[in-house]
Amino acid sequence: MPTLKRNQVKVPADVMPESRDEYIENYLKATQGTGRLMLFACDQKMEHLNGDFYGEGIDPSDNDPEHLFQIGAQGVCGVLAGQRGLIARYAPDYPEINYLVKMNSKTNLIKTSQDDPYSPLLHELDYVLAMREAGVNIVGLGYTIYLGSEYESTMLAEAGQLIAEAHANGLIVVLWIYPRGKAVADEKDPALIAGAAGAALCLGADFVKVNPPKATEGKTSAENLAIASQAAGRTGLVCAGGSKASAEDFLSNLYDQIHVGGACGNATGRNIHMRSLDEAVRLTKAISAITLADYEVADALAVFNGEKDFTL
Repeated sequence: MPTLKRNQVKVPADVMPESRDEYIENYLKATQGTGRLMLFACDQKMEHLNGDFYGEGIDPSDNDPEHLFQIGAQGVCGVLAGQRGLIARYAPDYPEINYLVKMNSKTNLIKTSQDDPYSPLLHELDYVLAMREAGVNIVGLGYTIYLGSEYESTMLAEAGQLIAEAHANGLIVVLWIYPRGKAVADEKDPALIAGAAGAALCLGADFVKVNPPKATEGKTSAENLAIASQAAGRTGLVCAGGSKASAEDFLSNLYDQIHVGGACGNATGRNIHMRSLDEAVRLTKAISAITLADYEVADALAVFNGEKDFTL
């Protein structure tokens, strides 16, 4: 199992001296002391409205938002990512979870054919810092950028400012970066995914969440991901989990993303929370077994199937 000691955490120069210890503590919390990120993405209630939480193929328990927090508390995750209001409503009952506040969001109602995507800041950082001061276990922030959108420059500027302020206050930042808009012909083009990873580095992000690049002639998706991981430099790259898949397929893809593609973790939402509580908790453990402890796929599947347990 990879381990990261306090003196091995690479602290960015924009972290103020008085916030250095807090940054290190938050980084180690988020990565469970491994340097790898297991992010449980719970921001879809705004991004995808209720389509990911109720309907065919979705466990009925997922329509209750508390399901997300029950999974986060009983499973093995690095951080639970969600909007400030969502976290504010449930965090008092789940103080043990590491929270990452998603600072911007939009719904999926307006399509790219109508207007290029723009996801604005929902509130100022001060409101998040106040929650932290009140005792909520907030370790980081998240922000989405749509590269190629005609509103790209606004999102880049907002993200750059946010990262500088977050680091100054000892928080880590994960950027969601998706090439999207009328100028983007192929959202999963490997060169664009690598470009998104490099943009995250230039903004100073600690981690960047990208969609897995498509396979091309002579290269698998994971092999193309390796180019993006290298382009990200000291910004850790993680892949979005995508729509619900079988546990075996999901875990196999995750293993390849880490061991072939050079990813340093995962960011998974629907594949986890669409399941019953018991099944979702077992899947977080299986995902974390691969992400945080370098389990082979067969051993991680045994964790998912309840034949083995996994704890940190």
